[in-house]
Amino acid sequence: MSDISPSTSSTIQRKVAIAACFGTFLEWYDFLTFASLATYFGTLFFPQENPVAALLASLATFGVGMLVRPLGAALFGTLGDKYGRRPVFIATIALMGLSTFCVGLLPTYAQVGMLAPALLLVLRLLQGFSVGGEIGGAAVYLTEHAPANKRGAYTSVLQLMGPLGILVSTLQVVLLQSFLSAEDFQAWGWRVPFLFSILLLLVSIKSRVNMYESPVFLHLREKHALSKAPLRECIRNPHTLGRMALLFTCISAGGSLLFFSSQVYANVYLKSVVRLDPQTASTLVMLSTLVLFPLTIYFGWLSDRIGRRPILLAGLLLGCLAIFPVFKGLMHYGNPALERFNNAVPVALYGESCAYDPFTTAHNDCERNQQLLAKLGVSYTLYASLQANATLVRIGNSEVAGYQPAAITESLKAEGWTEQADPLQTNRLMIFLLLLIPVVAVGLITGPQTVTLAELFPARTRYTAVALPHNLSAGWIGGLSPFMITLLSVKAGNALSGMWYPVGLLTLAFVIGLVFLPETRNASLEG
Repeated sequence: MSDISPSTSSTIQRKVAIAACFGTFLEWYDFLTFASLATYFGTLFFPQENPVAALLASLATFGVGMLVRPLGAALFGTLGDKYGRRPVFIATIALMGLSTFCVGLLPTYAQVGMLAPALLLVLRLLQGFSVGGEIGGAAVYLTEHAPANKRGAYTSVLQLMGPLGILVSTLQVVLLQSFLSAEDFQAWGWRVPFLFSILLLLVSIKSRVNMYESPVFLHLREKHALSKAPLRECIRNPHTLGRMALLFTCISAGGSLLFFSSQVYANVYLKSVVRLDPQTASTLVMLSTLVLFPLTIYFGWLSDRIGRRPILLAGLLLGCLAIFPVFKGLMHYGNPALERFNNAVPVALYGESCAYDPFTTAHNDCERNQQLLAKLGVSYTLYASLQANATLVRIGNSEVAGYQPAAITESLKAEGWTEQADPLQTNRLMIFLLLLIPVVAVGLITGPQTVTLAELFPARTRYTAVALPHNLSAGWIGGLSPFMITLLSVKAGNALSGMWYPVGLLTLAFVIGLVFLPETRNASLEG
């Protein structure tokens, strides 16, 4: 681009940034609207004989979309390295937009039975496939257009598209819940965000058709230096393969775990565990997301001054240390009555063959009691039966033999258990401040993340080398985290037990980064 004037180059960079970011915003808006409505999809698309299983099935369907992201990354990454970034971006945005629009047209379980979750699953797979080609590739494309000394600040805006996507989708849900009755929202209001995406798709396709091809790719093509088999070349190059492993285990794992813990699971936790009303929970998460915008840009700018490595490591360390106290604090300030109950009233379940699995029907009274306690959000301890073939639930000083849901619920209420958080006891300010802590950790990762992804790899295989490990990690580790946290918590009988999943993996990511993560700030993108 040496023959282009500085003012023209600046105009091109601005148009590229707008087109890339708007398309990525639509990808995330489409993808995360599903997450915003996960608790509703449990009742809309899955049988209700087991509400806990329905919620987990909804979260698992969200996670399945993440699982296929690597397949999309492998295909679209190879095409992007061989034929250019621009045509791939047009294809991925069209696939995502149409899949999301069709979700809004789906029949529910009450209308067509098991065909409903099957169709939902197919559309979710298509969504995940298209995101695999978008995320990572957009990082490469935008970085290759960025001013050399401002890459961190210039590319950090791309990371805002995830929070912006979930912010807009969550805001729509909050507004719809404000203007519609609960019955109307359940009947048809949930469809609006999906149907609205068709308008965003048309705008995004128009902007992407007018995009410029990456100058780095054009230079490679002029030199006849394009890779004929990018994926095979990545795997056979030990240096590239090692950095792909670093990207998988450290940068992408840490960023996705923090993002989904703070922006996705926090919403589910406040609604299902703390038992805040859905509108309050969504609003608080949405407000905390707003703070992520200036933080991400600031940390991207700061990485241009002091380097990518120290900021990334600081984000991983803060995430390791903050998750447990933050989620414990959300219960303390969100539902103090339930916290007092869990701390002061021991709940013990005595029974044999008590191995409740949320994916199967409970086989005996002990498993039915496990299912009930999980549904009610009550922490309990499992013990062997006091008498042969006898099941007993001990709540404080009261005892309920066998499986008696009404008696158990009354005993819980008598000991201080509350079905919903009392709005007068909920400290919304403290919940908001607690939510900001993981948001800061997310900002520390996402600010320099986009540019770091591209700077780690050589130009001829950059799209593939970034997209595949990034989507593997974000899909398999981060994307499944809401489901894994919920499943581990149900299995353990304690809502906080599942948080060991992100904490353990973030700790591993920090240690790996501390040992192996290089500084890439001054890396050449032409290499």
